[in-house]
Amino acid sequence: MNTASVSLGASVSSQSRVMQLALAALLGIFVVGFVGFSHIDAVHNAAHDYRHSMAFPCH
Repeated sequence: MNTASVSLGASVSSQSRVMQLALAALLGIFVVGFVGFSHIDAVHNAAHDYRHSMAFPCH
């Protein structure tokens, strides 16, 4: 009985990790796609300043 519940727990944990990875990827795509290429100057400048503060080459 314990073996079945352990394997079920591992399966749920694996699905949870996949969901977390997918949501993190969507968040990253949103940040790069919306914030990085935004035509709203305040949003774009904030992202640009953050990239410089993290020593990330952006141009």
